[in-house]
Amino acid sequence: MQIPLVDLKAQYLSIKKEIDEAIQRVLNRCNFIMGEEVKKFEEEFASFCNAKYAIGVSSGTDALFLALKAINIRPTDEIITVPNTFIATTEAITLAGGKIKFVDINEENYNIDTNKIELAITKKTKAILPVHLYGQTADMDPIMDIAKKYNLKVIEDAAQAHGAEYKNNRTGTLGDIAIFSFYPGKNLGAYGDAGAVVTNDQDIALKIALLRNHGRIKKYDHEYEGYNCRLDTIQAAVLRVKLKYIDSWNEARINHASLYGKLLQNKNIILPVKQKDCKHVYHIFAVRVANRDKLLNKLKNEDIEAGIHYPIPLHLQPAYRYLGYKKRDFPNTEKYVKEIISLPMFPELNKEKIKKIVDSINEHILF
Repeated sequence: MQIPLVDLKAQYLSIKKEIDEAIQRVLNRCNFIMGEEVKKFEEEFASFCNAKYAIGVSSGTDALFLALKAINIRPTDEIITVPNTFIATTEAITLAGGKIKFVDINEENYNIDTNKIELAITKKTKAILPVHLYGQTADMDPIMDIAKKYNLKVIEDAAQAHGAEYKNNRTGTLGDIAIFSFYPGKNLGAYGDAGAVVTNDQDIALKIALLRNHGRIKKYDHEYEGYNCRLDTIQAAVLRVKLKYIDSWNEARINHASLYGKLLQNKNIILPVKQKDCKHVYHIFAVRVANRDKLLNKLKNEDIEAGIHYPIPLHLQPAYRYLGYKKRDFPNTEKYVKEIISLPMFPELNKEKIKKIVDSINEHILF
């Protein structure tokens, strides 16, 4: 029995008829760019987030880039974020013209350490960019309090947190702006690259809507010099189908996480911590273990696919040598990335497969 880290085919087969009909609907209309499926998805996703506006774009990276451009980032502006994330978070900062400023993560849930944010703020700080890692939100109340104190914007990187909640409020409404990725493996995934920006700010929504489409108000009438970052109509049609299932899929992930927690009896495994007042939607089920690679190889040999998110922190990536960071600058991040292992997690996972994974891990006592 082979167990993949993510099983996209199983999900497709479960909704094949609806997906095929949605794609065929676009093909029949031949309205491939900014078709009506895009507008309908934007309305439906905004409603899902309990937000006023959602703007569909070409990827999560472009969503963040456009969000930063919408708040008028200047070359000297600093954006505070974490080194424990995918490089898209920081690529967007640099591409938008800003400067990256890292803050370490907390050791409990691996999100930004809110006690260290204020120490990183300077006169050049423009925004705070918390990453809702693995499907659980950052601790947003202190972040928003700090932002208010220093007149900063807060942009949620919710690329891994579709439907996650903080104090009964969904991602998309916790900061000034939120960005989502619909990369195929996400909790809500397209069949290619896609993303969205979500906000309650009408001016920001309007600016992003223009910027994503060459800055134009209508054909050949351009308010800004913009970009080609539009959400593909076929991807919007696919996402509309999947959006109907996201709540039930998230509940399945939560149930799988609970079963993992009940069955894992290996004292060497550190399980994910669900924060109080948060709804964790387990985009990734990440555990920690010493001698991580030994367990990774054992699982591989038993046809169980596992992964590492993310093995090299951004402050130690060759791409960011110019920032001048060095080893031990962010000790929590550096400790954590040596121990993390991502176990299979997808809605169609079942008890039999989870039991096989857990039995393999529980046998792995000696490290």
